[in-house]
Amino acid sequence: MRKNNTLWGYFFLAPQLLGLLAFSLIPLGFALVLSFMNWDGFGEKTFAGFSNFIGQFQNPVFWKALWNTALYTILYVPVGIAISLLLAIMLNNIKGKEIYRVFYFMPVVTSSVSVGVIWMWILNGDFGILNQFLAMLGIDGPQWLTDTRWVMISIAMLSIWWQVGYNMVIFLAGLQGVSKSYYEAAQIDGASKIQQFRHITLPLISPTTFFVSIMAIIGSFQVFDQAFVMTNGGPAKASYTLVYHIYETAFVNFRMGESSAAAMILFVIILIFTLIQFKFSDRWVHYES
Repeated sequence: MRKNNTLWGYFFLAPQLLGLLAFSLIPLGFALVLSFMNWDGFGEKTFAGFSNFIGQFQNPVFWKALWNTALYTILYVPVGIAISLLLAIMLNNIKGKEIYRVFYFMPVVTSSVSVGVIWMWILNGDFGILNQFLAMLGIDGPQWLTDTRWVMISIAMLSIWWQVGYNMVIFLAGLQGVSKSYYEAAQIDGASKIQQFRHITLPLISPTTFFVSIMAIIGSFQVFDQAFVMTNGGPAKASYTLVYHIYETAFVNFRMGESSAAAMILFVIILIFTLIQFKFSDRWVHYES
């Protein structure tokens, strides 16, 4: 019976495992091998050693892309997590939260191209809705997508709106797992709402916060669609991200080896940040016993 159950378990796991192998592990291995090669995508591959990696570190465009990606991460991750948590707290104890949850989650399932095109109209510096609203308040709105000072802020704003529903649902699930008995005991002891949030809510949903922060940072380092659709990496490469650099190097300049090397560097960066988060998670992540 146990052997039969094990076989059925592997049977149901097989589609996911095959998908992981075909679309993740094999392409990752191929990219790793290709990062040590010179190849234009059509001709013969020649061994290049570490020259592709050295070339990336000596390329100012790569460092520009890395800086833009880091700036986007700084703008997007903390603000997005804070807004998602705030919305989850607001929806946690109200009637009809299922309806609100659907509305907030709808942008998540909308295609990135559609979202990008809509926000291009919203953020248009001449006739966009946002600047029209600011003008009603007596504020002269900036050129959101054509000003190097505002373009990454604009992309971060879009991403927060686009993904806030996903993080909110995750936080909402974490909040619903917190027993109300903790809050009842805190109220008896005279704890304020802020004290309850600080000493009960935050510690008990810290595993959820940990998960959301890891996924948000990984996603932020992979930002591409927004910059590709809205700004094409401009102006003056102010929204030129690391994944955009990987794409352009491979499919515009046809330097597959250099592109793979940049992708491997991105993989290592994401891995390092993830390991650092796991390393220090014991200091602030509390699992209910």
